[in-house]
Amino acid sequence: MEEELKCPVCGSLFREPIILPCSHNVCLPCARTIAVQTPESEQHLPALLHPRGPTPAAAAAAAAAAAPGPGAAAGSTACPDSECAAGGGGDHADKLSLHSETDSGYGSYTPSLKSPNGVRVLPLVPAPPGAGVPRGAGPASSSLTCPQCHRSASLDQRGLRGFQRNRLLEAIVQRYQQGRAAAAAAAKCQLCDRSPPEPAAVLCEQCEVLYCAACQLRCHPARGPFAKHRLVPPPAHPGAPGGGGDGGKGAGGGRKLPTCAEHDLENYSMYCVSCRSPVCYQCLEEGKHGKHDVKPLGAMWKQHKAQLSQALNGVSDKAKEAKEFLVQLKNLLQQIQENGLDYEACLVAQCDALVEALTRQKAKLLTKVTKEREHKLKVVWDQINHCTLKLRQSTGLMEYCLEVIKENDPSGFLQISDALIKRVQVSQEQWVKGALEPKVSAEFDLTLDSEPLLQSIHQLDFIQMKCRVPPVPLLQLEKCCTRNNSVTLAWRMPPLTHNPVEGYILELDDGDGGQFREVYVGKETLCTIDGLHFNSTYNARVKAFNSSGVGPYSKMVILQTSDVAWFTFDPSSAHRDIVLSNDNQTATCNSYDDRVVLGTAAFSKGVHYWELHVDRYDNHPDPAFGIARINVVKDMMLGKDDKAWAMYVDNNRSWFMHCNSHTNRTEGGVSKGATVGVLLDLNKHNLTFYINGQQQGPPAFENIEGVFMPALSLNRNVQVTLHTGLEVPQCVKQPKLPNN
Repeated sequence: MEEELKCPVCGSLFREPIILPCSHNVCLPCARTIAVQTPESEQHLPALLHPRGPTPAAAAAAAAAAAPGPGAAAGSTACPDSECAAGGGGDHADKLSLHSETDSGYGSYTPSLKSPNGVRVLPLVPAPPGAGVPRGAGPASSSLTCPQCHRSASLDQRGLRGFQRNRLLEAIVQRYQQGRAAAAAAAKCQLCDRSPPEPAAVLCEQCEVLYCAACQLRCHPARGPFAKHRLVPPPAHPGAPGGGGDGGKGAGGGRKLPTCAEHDLENYSMYCVSCRSPVCYQCLEEGKHGKHDVKPLGAMWKQHKAQLSQALNGVSDKAKEAKEFLVQLKNLLQQIQENGLDYEACLVAQCDALVEALTRQKAKLLTKVTKEREHKLKVVWDQINHCTLKLRQSTGLMEYCLEVIKENDPSGFLQISDALIKRVQVSQEQWVKGALEPKVSAEFDLTLDSEPLLQSIHQLDFIQMKCRVPPVPLLQLEKCCTRNNSVTLAWRMPPLTHNPVEGYILELDDGDGGQFREVYVGKETLCTIDGLHFNSTYNARVKAFNSSGVGPYSKMVILQTSDVAWFTFDPSSAHRDIVLSNDNQTATCNSYDDRVVLGTAAFSKGVHYWELHVDRYDNHPDPAFGIARINVVKDMMLGKDDKAWAMYVDNNRSWFMHCNSHTNRTEGGVSKGATVGVLLDLNKHNLTFYINGQQQGPPAFENIEGVFMPALSLNRNVQVTLHTGLEVPQCVKQPKLPNN
């Protein structure tokens, strides 16, 4: 975590950290050294470089430089502000009068400075010789460049004081320093006869004893049985950060509540979502946040804490996988060493059996084995170093975030929570697919054929092992799932697979225990199949293939689709005049003409029932309810073409319609609050309608086959809400008799 607490400019722990607009932090003293002021008339104020007023010597030098006379240095100017001359230039100290190399006019001079952390820092460039302050010069424009992302931020009249203070980070740094000091004071030598004991210098992991430097040389020399013991630095104190103690206890207790930067007498009580900063009530009444989206401070605090905790869980899982992966890599090192030695021994035995004719060739082959082994070792070591670095960075970020979560300062937390959440998400995304898989295997895919005749000895060389078919893929059951009539399957190859894989073949049966059929062929290891039957059981299996052939099938996985359909209106296929709300469950229309909207589910088998509640019904319109093909015409009433089967209804009666043919007029209509039910029975191949739980007329359509989607047409006088996932009605009232 210590890396998170260091300033990118000076490399030391943060001192009075401020938050830049890009969400990065920098020490206030460091900010003064990297700020740049670009005047309109080449204005230079070198006396303002001192944040707390110039020393007496500096003040005298400035006064001498300002006095006219032959001894005045060219380009030096006196500060015109009486406050600055008196040593009280507080505001000016934050608005540093510095120049970038572009402003100074020295285009060929490009200095390069780096902080202890390796971050490039904008250097201080002196004012060009002869530059004075002309009378009537315009105001200077100050800016600050972030040393991490190199984004520039303009300073207002308040200068650096316009940036918010990162109180949360400052408190964590203070607690970290106290814990580190306590840890250093608590680690004492366990064998000292002095009183008090000397501070411990090392800890023996085998003896589990703390030694000072003198006792370690006297009682634990690095020879004899102690030669193989490992000496490490003393452990952290339990109260230190990362030491497992209650280092954060009471961190926020007793601390004065922060006040608004613009209204000193007001505490932060709200959070401006637009500006992403805490504000007070006075800011809302008379400030720039009056028309912004403002939410309660406590609610946003809890919400951002929950988001950060959720993102941390993902990074924690990746860190756990990385630790396991490091163990795997270290085992791989040992296997490579052992297998390399085995191959060398086998090669020497074969070469010695081929007498003198093989002697010259033996050295060449040994060199190839050694190079292969060194290559594998180098690749694994590089991967270990890279993974260790990523793990250390992720662990430091996790520890820092956990310390931030412990804080009880909502406004301070919300100042940095957005940036932390993004950093944690980016850290999680760095563990891309394949990052935790070895790049090389422990096996040496080389073999030596010692049977050829003597005249072939001089051409003797390694023969690459023949490529074999891929092994059995492993289904990842934790990632396989079903949703409605869709199934998702995931699989992977076994670890340390040496045979190449060019693609996979996924097979699925028909849901009735019939023959398998190919549903996917490709290189991906995740596949979703849509359009299956509801309330059906499917068997799935997968196999891999390469240039040598097709590998064996995986174990079979059984997938059960949903008993009933859960779906909404489909915004992607709806007419542009349709307006959807309530998570795409409520539909209305912007046009006086009828417009069609479809559901997101498609049915080809089974019995399905859904209802539509009439939320608004004005001026006696004729909404139509039913089913349709996916290519139905969407700019006219449902049922007027041959792609839809519908019942349209007004406030008194209803009709069935298909291919613009109106049949079975039935008394009884709809009004506000009515419920229309649609029963699609694809086992009997018919469609039935209900109004307020009572069957409306006879079964509307017979002998319908194919794939159908729920459909609805309406105009701006109607609003309808869809209800799905309903059981099929078992008992219904007697249907109304149609009027002839």
